[in-house]
Amino acid sequence: MDILENANLDRKTPLIEVGHGEDERKESGGHWWEKVLEVEEAKKQALFSLPMILTNVFYYLITLVSVMFAGHLGDSELAGATLANSWATVTGFAFMVGLSGALETLCGQGFGAKLYGMLGIYLQASCIISFIFSIIISIIWFYTEPILIFLHQDTEIAKTAALYMKFLIPGLFAYGFLQNILRFLQTQSMVMPLVVCSLLPLVVHTGIVYALVHWTALGFKGASLAASISLWLSFLILAMYVIYANKFKHTWEGFSLDSFHYIFTNLKLALPSAAMVCLEYWAFEILVFLAGLMQNSETTTSLIAMCVNTETIAYMITYGLSAAASTRVSNELGAGNPKPGQECHGCNS
Repeated sequence: MDILENANLDRKTPLIEVGHGEDERKESGGHWWEKVLEVEEAKKQALFSLPMILTNVFYYLITLVSVMFAGHLGDSELAGATLANSWATVTGFAFMVGLSGALETLCGQGFGAKLYGMLGIYLQASCIISFIFSIIISIIWFYTEPILIFLHQDTEIAKTAALYMKFLIPGLFAYGFLQNILRFLQTQSMVMPLVVCSLLPLVVHTGIVYALVHWTALGFKGASLAASISLWLSFLILAMYVIYANKFKHTWEGFSLDSFHYIFTNLKLALPSAAMVCLEYWAFEILVFLAGLMQNSETTTSLIAMCVNTETIAYMITYGLSAAASTRVSNELGAGNPKPGQECHGCNS
């Protein structure tokens, strides 16, 4: 407890000030492959990455299921929903994923350095940043139609996509908060509960979107509204888990005004991370917008969007592996063990 009390008083940033602990592991003989690959480390990362892969896929499927239900209403609705989903990804969802990336470093090193109280502070600072950027992005989403027309997309498809986007705006805020909590739990290696907490909203979402699309007057608009509702449900489930689970009593000590002092510390890592993630997504999603410039844009937009969505699911595999490596490296660096951190990275590569 003395360590925790001192850590909370100091409020040091582990990224800047870390200990210089010694690597206690000893070189040992063994099979030839153990000299090439750290077998135990590989097992740890494999067991860590699988739940992260499933979690990311389940959360991604929430918006994709909404697009599928909207697409069954007609060709125009399918084209509008797929274009809207791509627009939401490149301008909002990918950006939120990138912003939360700062927590992989800050919370990861904080946990490794045993500065447990700082994890909750960093989480709150990141949520504040996500909230501010969500407001800015919401304004962009509100004016989706003129922007898409300016980008030479079909007028009718742009109008349909804009309608879809307006009901997806509330979900953007929840998605930003959700990604931050995911990183908060990930850096503490609490990944198995994430699978359950992500699968449950997906199952419920299927019922919600079916009801809103087919049983209410909302119709097409109900698909994106259902996605917003399910994203908020996902966030609330994880938030309640963090607040009320006894295992987080040291890393979550309640809301604190100290979080405002770490906003700029977070931004220094969040903005470059957001830029990298956005560029990765844009490289694929731009194909959807190029498809909108072709003849028979309803068909080409839908077709290319479905291909990109399928590829994105495959991308979740490598993303889960990178999450495992990022967590292991940041934990080791926070503990002052750079050599194991290098081995963790090498094993994942």
